[in-house]
Amino acid sequence: MSDQMHHITLASRPNGAPTAANFNHLSAPIPEPKPGEVLVHVHYMSLDPYMRGRMDDAKSYAAPVPIGGTMEGGGVGEVIASKTDGIAPGDMVFGMFGWATHATADAKTVRKLDANQAPLTAALGVLGMPGFTGWFGLTEYGKPKPGETLVVAAATGPVGSMVGQIAKSMGLRTVGIAGGTDKCALATDKFGFDTCIDHRAHADAPSLRMALAKAAPDGIDIYFENVGGKVLEAVIPLMNPHGRIPVCGMISWYNAGGLGAGAEATLHAPALWRTILVKYLSVHGFIISNHWDQFPKFLSDVAPKVQSGDIAMIEDVAQGLENAPAAFIGLLKGQNTGKQLVKLI
Repeated sequence: MSDQMHHITLASRPNGAPTAANFNHLSAPIPEPKPGEVLVHVHYMSLDPYMRGRMDDAKSYAAPVPIGGTMEGGGVGEVIASKTDGIAPGDMVFGMFGWATHATADAKTVRKLDANQAPLTAALGVLGMPGFTGWFGLTEYGKPKPGETLVVAAATGPVGSMVGQIAKSMGLRTVGIAGGTDKCALATDKFGFDTCIDHRAHADAPSLRMALAKAAPDGIDIYFENVGGKVLEAVIPLMNPHGRIPVCGMISWYNAGGLGAGAEATLHAPALWRTILVKYLSVHGFIISNHWDQFPKFLSDVAPKVQSGDIAMIEDVAQGLENAPAAFIGLLKGQNTGKQLVKLI
């Protein structure tokens, strides 16, 4: 085995959408674990929209990646050295290893994986942070009830597809929004949505709103927010009284920089606030890292459904660390289908 590791660092902060120039692909000696740590050879790493926020030097719930720092991200891999009890070489684990082929980590921050429970890559998607985000946000803040109508965009992504499948299993009408006819077909055929709207077929929010009104003739009770933009503008006037909006993300605005601070939107605050007031809407922002105490409950509920096939998943796998920046740039443009991973070995 080579004594060198490879990692992707942040070369510069993007101005708008990230480009290849914002990343550096570097090599360094494989680190040695300290007492209480493990050394992991990463097999797969995750790419997620939140990483775009880490590239900006903006105040948020987590510190930005420093210039020259390794890009942040979760991964799964094999322990190749351990200086702690309870984790041995050969164990497969999940941890926040970054965009890197090898990493050391405090043993308390990694989670051993059971390959008999589900494919190891599931720990990065359907049984990892994205799936947990969808499950928790819907059940805790969406408060779904049979017969209600739910709308979620990015319906074939790992968060949206979890939201749709859990809602459908609870007796809701599920309306997905996705980019392109192929993704809409996946939403209905693979993930069981009642219907799906191609947002790319609608040039503006009023057009999309008309399509949503037909797909949700009884109005919208739950809007699981993870995109912002014209979808939010289309949905808000269709919300039913006492509707719920779990706010998970706003990917359509991330490339505006500053976590969307520079984004332009036609949905002005007075119209938005008035709708929240007169329709008694509950809008609840959440960051899933604040709720890890609920992760065991999520696994006990969802893992058997994944194993039985009742919860479906799709993975989009890029090959090689060197292709991570291009895959990430594509992710922010909606070019992936399903959970975006990078295979490192």
